[in-house]
Amino acid sequence: MSQAQDAGASADPAAATAALRLRETWLLVATFLVAVAGLIYELIAATLSSYLLGDSVRQFSYVIGVFLSSMGLGAWLSRYVDRAMSGFVWAQILLGIAGGFMAPAVFLSFAWMESVSLPLYGLLITVGVLSGMEIPLIARVLKEIGAPEFRFENVLSVDYIGALVASLAFPLLIIPHLGLMAGSLAFGALNLGVAGLSLWIFRRDTSGAQVGVWAVALLVTLLGLWQAERLVSVTEANLFEDDIILSEATPYQQITVTRYRDRTRLFLDYSIQFDSLDEHRYHESLVHPAMAQASRRKSVLVLGGGDGMAVREVLRWAEVEHVTLVDLDPRVTELFRDHPDLSQLNEGALSDSRVEIENADAWRFVEDSSTVYDVIIIDLPDPKNLALSKLYSRQFYGALVEQLSAQGIMVTQAGSPLFAREAFWSINATLQSSRNPWAPGAGLATQPYHAYLPSFGDWGFVLASPQMPAATGLDLPETLATELKYLTPEVWQAAGVFDPQSGPTEVEVNTLQSHALVGYYLDGWAQWFE
Repeated sequence: MSQAQDAGASADPAAATAALRLRETWLLVATFLVAVAGLIYELIAATLSSYLLGDSVRQFSYVIGVFLSSMGLGAWLSRYVDRAMSGFVWAQILLGIAGGFMAPAVFLSFAWMESVSLPLYGLLITVGVLSGMEIPLIARVLKEIGAPEFRFENVLSVDYIGALVASLAFPLLIIPHLGLMAGSLAFGALNLGVAGLSLWIFRRDTSGAQVGVWAVALLVTLLGLWQAERLVSVTEANLFEDDIILSEATPYQQITVTRYRDRTRLFLDYSIQFDSLDEHRYHESLVHPAMAQASRRKSVLVLGGGDGMAVREVLRWAEVEHVTLVDLDPRVTELFRDHPDLSQLNEGALSDSRVEIENADAWRFVEDSSTVYDVIIIDLPDPKNLALSKLYSRQFYGALVEQLSAQGIMVTQAGSPLFAREAFWSINATLQSSRNPWAPGAGLATQPYHAYLPSFGDWGFVLASPQMPAATGLDLPETLATELKYLTPEVWQAAGVFDPQSGPTEVEVNTLQSHALVGYYLDGWAQWFE
């Protein structure tokens, strides 16, 4: 007979039954809470790795594999824990420390030492091992206290329900309202809360040393949670060279805007998107060659570019009557429409009556839309993972060209022909192989070109059309030509010339089956910067 049963036998039977019911109920509640916390830690680790290491598909896959295998190791190691309840409490205390301080430790390590993998995966393995021990230890405690009608599947059911709750809460509540830093600490506090209640309910089975360590860990975690904003500020101050004027987590990404004097920079998931010092070189190169070669310019579709810079350039053309901007994150378009400092950068383009904003996935929008456009401008993020690669696939371009008029032009940013040469030419080849509704079997005609951007280096673009006009100079209206800061007929003429290191090379077409583009992109950048 266990200590709990022995104590209950000598006490009032009704009180013993009530105490047993309290312990059984608490253990099932604890199972739910620790399941939520465990999955939240896994999601935090996966998000951190994709933010700081790139290639979200690969990083999520690594994190899930390492975490689950670590849980398996923890479940196996639980057999060597002699006192199940004491072991469960220690696991909760250590999880509160390792899991709670995962995000702060990784961010600070990245900011100060540019090291991510070692602290991230070290803490992930620790959290996984401790999480794997939880369910076997809880099951053993339930058996030891003589829980009536104990069934192991009940424990697993509660555990899986907790995982479902965590997976829903993470993108909808935790990231938007807490962020990674405070979210990590908050769930560390949750594990310590589970440890504290377990220490009280099972006080005969625990020790004073556990109470002391728990109290210190809880105090430090609550202090960290109280100072979470300060921790974020300290970390970001080391991550970014300039003053941070806005930092916000959305369900889709981390938005950071920095400023130094009159220079503003936008970072999404800690990767630079534009620098106001030279963004005009990019956006003029992206927009005006397509607009100049199009036979009509009344209706324009812009995919991506939620900062409104591309829309700003489109609106310089007097013939434009309607612009549809499609960007996934509503917070980005809201900021660059309503924030007084940020809207100045796009000259109030997103508030123009001719502009319609659609916050939607580009693939889904193209699937559902039947509108025909004169010009389509693709200003999407680089194809560094499978989710983005599909927006550079032959299938996507085939669907997109259905929304292009017969004499219409579309253009896409295509990355660096120098740093990711094969990726750039793969995008060109993919467009050339895409279905041409007006000339079956012919593919699309393309015109690759590039420009130099101080913030990014040599950057490339590809024009495509069912009926590409013969190569001509840059025919700009006189008033527009005087407004542009970078693009001139001479610059445009040189933009089509590629040196031997960045010129055409043999590549595969990017499809939903092959996703050759992701490998080209990652290998190219790794060759230069790793």
